[in-house]
Amino acid sequence: MQKTSARLLALLSLLQARRDWPGALLAERLDISPRTVRRDVERLRELGYPVTAFKGPDGGYRLDAGAELPPLLFDDDQAVALAVALQAATTSGAGIEEAAARALHTVRQVMPARLRHRIDSVRVTAVRPPTARPEPQVAGGVLAVLGAAVHAREVLRFDYASAAAAGTAREERAGVPPRRVEPHHLVTWGGRWYLVAWDLDRADWRTFRADRITPRTPTGPRFTARELPGGAVDAFVAGRFRGSDGSGDWPCRGEVILDLAAAVVSRHAHDAVVEEIGPNRCRVVLGSWSWPGLAAAVGRFDADIEVIGPPELRAAFAHLARRYAAAADGPTAPPTA
Repeated sequence: MQKTSARLLALLSLLQARRDWPGALLAERLDISPRTVRRDVERLRELGYPVTAFKGPDGGYRLDAGAELPPLLFDDDQAVALAVALQAATTSGAGIEEAAARALHTVRQVMPARLRHRIDSVRVTAVRPPTARPEPQVAGGVLAVLGAAVHAREVLRFDYASAAAAGTAREERAGVPPRRVEPHHLVTWGGRWYLVAWDLDRADWRTFRADRITPRTPTGPRFTARELPGGAVDAFVAGRFRGSDGSGDWPCRGEVILDLAAAVVSRHAHDAVVEEIGPNRCRVVLGSWSWPGLAAAVGRFDADIEVIGPPELRAAFAHLARRYAAAADGPTAPPTA
């Protein structure tokens, strides 16, 4: 029979693995008597683990949530996944970077050498494009309020600062009514946090930047969740940022033939469809938020272009050609002294 300490750890591991454990099954898995199971459960309770008993034909035990976080057990894969997730959290922009770094240090410190080597070989680095200003941080408390409202399906009221008014004190925005929304999802996009919600006053779906939200309390009544356009939140958010109706596709999509190798185009075409039709010739189908934007995206390839369609794309090329020609023929800068 296992020593008491080893047996307690094995019992705790089983209780974490599933919600309900019949007492007889625990005794069988641990190769001990039901009486010993009861004694070990009492020892776990003395250590602060909230193990409760449930009655019934297969009466047994479950590990419930408690007032404090007791020590936990993880298998190898769970421990590595936790460490990698904490590495990613240190660059999440959610205002939890310091706490995530401390948690990662704590987890790594107690890991066996074989696991420490695995996580040390996986380094997560968040690379963001250079910007004139650093990305705004979101307070962890704000994310907690938003996430709780999403989970509880409760109407949320908040003050929302526009791009021009971002950073303006709440009292300076007095008289502006709070937004009232049905919160549906809390998502990240491009290093920023957004709330996807149904705006009750505007009767439409909206995406709100979390760093501009100042929640008001208390929350409102519960609501029945509406169906998100397109069904999938990732497609909806991608579509909104592309300027589409939420289907996830670009509002403008066209087809061209480029006198350039498909392998070269594919490296820089992002989500375009590239089909090879010759050694140095390929068909490209891609989208953009506008027809001039689509024409400009195609024009970045240093190759001759044949427009297949639609006519709006051909017109956009003509429009840009006139604009670029005017820029090339514009007045020259006066000579410097």
